[in-house]
Amino acid sequence: MSTIDWIVLFGTLLSIVAYGVWKTRGTKDMDSYLRGGSDVKWWAIGLSIMATQASAITFLSTPGQAYTDGMRFIQFYFGLPIAMILIAVFFLPIYYKLKVYTAYEYLETRFDMKTRMLAAFIFLIQRGLGAGITIYAPSIILSSLLGWDLKLTNIIIGVMVIIYTVSGGTKAVTQTQKAQMAIMMGGMVLAGYLVIVSLPSGVGFGDALQVAGKMGKLNVVNFEFDLSDRYNFWSGITGAVFLFMSYFGTDQSQVQRYLSGKSLSESRLGLMMNGLLKVPMQFIILLIGAMVFVFYQYNQPPVFFNETVKEQVYETPYADEFRGLESDYEDVFERKLEAVNDLTAAVDSGDETQVAVAKARVNQMQTQSDAIRDEARAMIGEAVPGAEVNDKDYIFMNYVMSVLPIGIVGLLFAVIFSAAMSSTSSELNALGSTTTIDFYKRRVKQDGDDLHYLKSSKMFTLAWGILAIIVASTLSLFENLIQAVNLIGSLFYPTVLGIFVVAFFFKSIKSNAVFIGAVLSQIAIIVIHYLNTIGQAGIFKMGFLWYNAFGCILVIVFSFIIKVVRDR
Repeated sequence: MSTIDWIVLFGTLLSIVAYGVWKTRGTKDMDSYLRGGSDVKWWAIGLSIMATQASAITFLSTPGQAYTDGMRFIQFYFGLPIAMILIAVFFLPIYYKLKVYTAYEYLETRFDMKTRMLAAFIFLIQRGLGAGITIYAPSIILSSLLGWDLKLTNIIIGVMVIIYTVSGGTKAVTQTQKAQMAIMMGGMVLAGYLVIVSLPSGVGFGDALQVAGKMGKLNVVNFEFDLSDRYNFWSGITGAVFLFMSYFGTDQSQVQRYLSGKSLSESRLGLMMNGLLKVPMQFIILLIGAMVFVFYQYNQPPVFFNETVKEQVYETPYADEFRGLESDYEDVFERKLEAVNDLTAAVDSGDETQVAVAKARVNQMQTQSDAIRDEARAMIGEAVPGAEVNDKDYIFMNYVMSVLPIGIVGLLFAVIFSAAMSSTSSELNALGSTTTIDFYKRRVKQDGDDLHYLKSSKMFTLAWGILAIIVASTLSLFENLIQAVNLIGSLFYPTVLGIFVVAFFFKSIKSNAVFIGAVLSQIAIIVIHYLNTIGQAGIFKMGFLWYNAFGCILVIVFSFIIKVVRDR
C-alpha cells in the first residue's frame, strides 16, 4: 500500500480507540460499565446492534459469497424482521421488568441456578469461540495481503479492542460503534460506486445487472423446499428466525446493547431499526460482490485470488504446470469476453433470441473457467500442503488492492479492521459481564461492593480478550468464514433459545425437566451435525440453519416428556 493508505488506515483506527477511551473517561460504577448508564437513544442502540453483528467477516466473506454463489445468501436474513418483533414483544418487557444485567439472570428467577449456569456456560463457550473467529477472520486475510505475521495481526486487532473495551465497558462499545458503522457503510458504498464506474465505457449499471442476472448471480429468492439447502426462502423464515431469536434475544453480546436503552420503547425502536435496515445493508454488500464478478467478466481475474499462496506455488516443482493452467485460464477468459460483449450487445438490442444464444455461450465459458479454477485449487493443495485452497474470502480485498485508487485502499482496510473491532468489543464486553454477574458474583464472591465488581468486570474482559487472541492464533479456515460463524451459532444457540422458550410459554415445566431436556438437545445437535458431516445423517440430513429450529423444538419436546414421566 502507499504511504497515504497507511496514514488513512492507522489514523482511522487510532482515532477510534482514542475516541472510545475519551468518551467514557471517568466510568466508576458497575451500572454505567455494564449497562452504559441506561441512557442510550434508540438510533444509537440500532447502530450498536448492527455493528455488533456486522463483523469483519461480513465485509470479507459476503462479497466473495456473492461472487462465487450469487446473492441467495440474502435469504438467510428474511426472518430477521420477524425475530425482532418477537423479541420486542416477549423478551424485552421481561428483561426490563427484572432490571437484569444479563439475560441469564431471568432463568434463575424462572427455574433455578443450575439452569441459569447452563445457559450462561453455553454462551461463554460459543461466544468465546466466536470472539476468536472475529479476530482471526480479518487477520488471516490482512496478514496475507499486507505481508504481516498472522499472530502479530491477531495481537494488533485484539489489543486495540481491549484498550477501549476494558477502559469504558458498554458505553465505550456503543460510542465507538457509531463511528465504526459510519466508516464501514460509507466505505462499502464508495467501493460499490467505484466498481460500477470502473466497468468498460458503454457498460452501465443496468448492463451489469443484466450480465450478473444472466450468469446466475442475482439468484435472490428460491422457493424450493430442501432441508439440505442452507439458503432458501424457507430456511430464511424458519431456521434463521430461530437463530436470530437466539442471537438477538438470548446472546448477551446483543442483549447488553439494548439493555443500555433509556426505556423499553427506546430499546424496541432500536431493535426495529435493525430489523428494517439489516436486510438492505446485506443486500448492498452482496450486490457489490455481484458487481465485482461482473467487473471480472471484462477484466482478467487471477486464477487464484490469494496472491501470497500463488507465490509459494511458483517456488515448487508444480510452478510450470500451474503457469500452464494460468495460460489456459487466460485463453478461456479471452473467448468468454467476446461472449460477454455479445451478451451486452444482445441485451441492448432487445433481441431475445440473440440474448439466449449469448447467455448459453457465456455460461458455457464460465463453466470452463470454473473448472480450471477448481484444477488450480487442487494443484495448490498438492504443491503447498496445508495451504488454504478456498480463496472466496480474498476476492473482494484482492479487487480493492488491484483496482481502487490510493487512499480508498487504506479506507477499505480500515473498514475491515473497524468491523473486527466493533463486533469483538461487544463480545468481550458481554463475556466479561456474564462471567462477573452469572458466575463470579453469584457463586464466588457474593458480598463484594460496587467497585470490586467493576474491577472484576474489567479483569474478566481483559482475560477474555487475551483468550480470544490465543484462540484466533490457533484457528484454521472453514469453507467460508461467514458460514463458520453461522455454524458455531447454529450448534449452540438452539439449546439456549429452547430454554428461554420453555421459560416464557410453558409455565408447567419446571427446572429439572428443562435442564435435562437442554443437555439432551445439545448432545443431539452435536451428534446430528457430526453425522451430517460424514454423510450418515439419514432422515436427519439438513443444512445447519435448520439446527436452530430443530434444536429449540427438541428442548421443548424433551422437557415435556421428562415432565410427564416425573409426574407419573
